Amino acid sequence: MSRKDLLFRIEAAFVWVVYHLFASLPIDIASAAGGWIGRVIGSRLPVTRHARRNLTMIFPDWSEAEREAVIRRMWDNIGRTAGEYPHIPELTYGPGQRVEIEGMEHFEALRDDGKPGLFFSGHYGNWEIMGPFAAHHGIPLHLIYRAATNPYVNWIFTRGRANEGVELIPKGAAGARMALDKLRRGEHIGMLVDQKMNDGISVPFFGFPAMTAPALAAFSLKYQCPVVPAHLVRIKGARFRIVFDPPILFEDSGDRRADLERAMTRVNGYLERWIRERPDHWLWLHKRWPAAD
Repeated sequence: MSRKDLLFRIEAAFVWVVYHLFASLPIDIASAAGGWIGRVIGSRLPVTRHARRNLTMIFPDWSEAEREAVIRRMWDNIGRTAGEYPHIPELTYGPGQRVEIEGMEHFEALRDDGKPGLFFSGHYGNWEIMGPFAAHHGIPLHLIYRAATNPYVNWIFTRGRANEGVELIPKGAAGARMALDKLRRGEHIGMLVDQKMNDGISVPFFGFPAMTAPALAAFSLKYQCPVVPAHLVRIKGARFRIVFDPPILFEDSGDRRADLERAMTRVNGYLERWIRERPDHWLWLHKRWPAAD
């Protein structure tokens, strides 16, 4: 057994214990415990330096105290999301009302138009709720996801996300073909589009060039699919609001590169608006901009 494999196995054992510990707790306690762990430990992790660099670049007028406050709340949200992960069924269709909806008419229009459709969001709030919510409300959503680097923990992605009609499509060429086949058959795809893609296209994000995956725009242009922007706001604790914006259609001028750049610039504009409204909801840990690498 290699050292790398041993470390992967140790990490997987730790993840298994934490997952089942959170699963054994009532949802509000699991959420609060995860938030506490995030606040206390997260800001001390080396990866937090990426958040500090990003925030300094994007909000240069902020004081250090303001940036650190956002980082602390960001880690609270990350920890809560982890604590809530085993409780996704309860959040999305269990007893009680934990998720309120704004713009449900836009969701229903996509569900009922008889056409293929796309949803996009980012790593914002508890982003894991979107897929199961859509499936429970009539859209069996196919989510494009990035498999875990550690193969021994990949089970947590499939177990936590594959709920009631949610099918996972791995990123990559094979996954793109699967997604296109789903759209050809009139089905629906969900995508998180806020991560860096080294072989993507460079479009503005917060006024800086950012390498961005163009697949969302490419899928929409190929099948003339409506695209619904959606984001999830953490109201308080384990209570949320999903906001669906009106569907958008991307312009097809015949110039593929220009069309992709224009469409993804528009998409990044939605992400930027959401993040400016609640900067602590976003996962600032990504190495999103070359200047912040």
